[in-house]
Amino acid sequence: MNLKQEIAELEDELIELRRDFHRHPELGWQETRTAGIVAEYLRDLDLEVEEEVAKTGVVGLLQGSKPGPTLILRADMDAVPVKEQNDVPYRSQNEGVMHACGHDAHTAMLMVAAKILSRRREQLAGNIKFVFQPNEENEAARHMIEEGLMEDPEVDAAVGAHIWSPLASGKIAVSEGAVMGGLCEFVIDLKGSGGHTSAPHMSRDPILTGSSIIQKAQQIQTREIDPMLATTIVFGQFEAGHSTNTIPETARLKGTLRYLYQGGPESEEKPRERLRRIVDGVCTTDGIEYELEYPVVTPPVYNDPGLAGELKETAAGIVGRENLDDYSCLAGEDFGVFSSYVPAVFFFLGTGNEDKGTDFPHHHARFDIDEDVLKYGVEMHVRAAQNYLGE
Repeated sequence: MNLKQEIAELEDELIELRRDFHRHPELGWQETRTAGIVAEYLRDLDLEVEEEVAKTGVVGLLQGSKPGPTLILRADMDAVPVKEQNDVPYRSQNEGVMHACGHDAHTAMLMVAAKILSRRREQLAGNIKFVFQPNEENEAARHMIEEGLMEDPEVDAAVGAHIWSPLASGKIAVSEGAVMGGLCEFVIDLKGSGGHTSAPHMSRDPILTGSSIIQKAQQIQTREIDPMLATTIVFGQFEAGHSTNTIPETARLKGTLRYLYQGGPESEEKPRERLRRIVDGVCTTDGIEYELEYPVVTPPVYNDPGLAGELKETAAGIVGRENLDDYSCLAGEDFGVFSSYVPAVFFFLGTGNEDKGTDFPHHHARFDIDEDVLKYGVEMHVRAAQNYLGE
């Protein structure tokens, strides 16, 4: 049986797996039900299975019939805190939690790819680690690596994927270089001196200082870094005060710094260092104490040129060269941690279809997937592994 026929026979199973995960979404570090289903599925394929990697992660090891390199195929399992608005039979049953980013599809596609590859292990020279990662939204890839994921056997390369509604259904994007942005989430705590709004001269106002920081930080991306090097600094939260007639003692700013160049925040552009300089300068001028922290730091997803070129040819054979696309964005993805350790490639699988209502943005309450494209994701995983391990 050829590969396309085999995937076609498994398509109903593929869609049902995806819908089951969609009905039962779980937030990061809480993916116990999902992880249990994945682990049992992999054991039924006679793979070596390790559970509770980085709390709720699952890793299945497939050993080929001949020695060779080790490849990671990775999917993420976590959902996001969004209340679903879709009226579909597989609507989320967990109020306020939803697979609004496509991780349900990623998990299902990799499970079916594992089934197909397990049937072809005699044709593989090397090993595959099927990595089902928890908490992608908050950098769990690093935790898995710290617990030894890249060892025993040592990993040589990695492949990842993302269902992507900004791309039309059936299109696949594989590009060289940085394809998803590096991400630094920052928190700035300001401490001044509170008082009454009738006597502002007797206070040191952290709200005023915070406003200056927001304004001043914009010069980093518009005046200090080459505009051809994508960089954004965006403030998403400003918390301060509890009444209209009181100047608060403290304020807190939160936001994200994103960039699309290799080398990340410690590259010669040094966006983190520049932001600290701005914060320090404004606070010194205003007489305000501050703390600046980066609780999440994820490098860009960087596609190895050689692996990307090979996978692009693979995609052309699956969906036709006319359906290939070049795509990059500043959205964060902690697959970038894998790509900073080993040569890696990450592809986007288009799912945007206005007629089917699958063109809503990621993390939107109406986000859904054109399930007709899931088979392409399975085939991409399988052929990527076959190519790398030399079928």
